[in-house]
Amino acid sequence: MFRGFATMSFYADDLAAARDWYTQLLDVEPYYAYPPAPAAPAYLEFRIGDDADELGIIDRRYAPAGAAAAPGGAVMHWHVDDLPATVRKLLAMGATEYQPITEHGDGSGFATASVVDPFGNVLGVMHNPHYLDVLAARAKA
Repeated sequence: MFRGFATMSFYADDLAAARDWYTQLLDVEPYYAYPPAPAAPAYLEFRIGDDADELGIIDRRYAPAGAAAAPGGAVMHWHVDDLPATVRKLLAMGATEYQPITEHGDGSGFATASVVDPFGNVLGVMHNPHYLDVLAARAKA
């Protein structure tokens, strides 16, 4: 049985630069590093958002054999309240556009965008009214 999103993993050749970039983007320090300081970490983990979802960043030398180095594949979209402002921030921080802001459906507020971070990972962001409905229902429970 699928229970929920547990960890999304990205790879980076320069883990220190990725830590600094994501710390600036997310406005939070990683809560976990392995191995612990003073050793240079091979893995970092951030907790993000309403459910403290985990974003792990792994030194690329630990990627599975044959892992693609070019951006692509499935895109995980994080809900954001202000999609245009988030995309502007990502681009200003050195990400490159992968998919521009794209409206979906009947004009009910669903929109997605994605960028490639400076480390080659596709980072999706979206405004999703259903996400907000779920939060509101939890607040009432």
